[in-house]
Amino acid sequence: MVSNERLTSLQCTVGLRAALRIIEGWKATPSQACRILRISLSTFRRAVRGSGCGAKLDLDQQQRIGLVIGIHGFLRATFTNQENVRGFPSFKNGNSFFDGRSPLEVMAQGDLISLYETYKRIEQIQAASSWG
Repeated sequence: MVSNERLTSLQCTVGLRAALRIIEGWKATPSQACRILRISLSTFRRAVRGSGCGAKLDLDQQQRIGLVIGIHGFLRATFTNQENVRGFPSFKNGNSFFDGRSPLEVMAQGDLISLYETYKRIEQIQAASSWG
């Protein structure tokens, strides 16, 4: 999921808006959304207003957008109930990686490793459910 291929400005803008809609569905605060995507509050506001906001996203930010969209895809493939698709990231999780925290709490720590490891854990949940 993590790639070194750079996106165009339009792709970044569309991706950022999509990622923010997903994160909003998770009931994240603007501050959490900014930490997850490593964007400033002003970039967040521009994206929410629909202004051009993707022109200056760096590769790290682009990868974060891809991971959020990937997590959403895994959740959609795992759960048929939309409340679970949106709610799962906020649910406390007993998995040893999450250690009683919600995936949203882990992702909002702000480092790419926490976001990537959350992506991997949710990918594993989806893979296990497809065998099921």
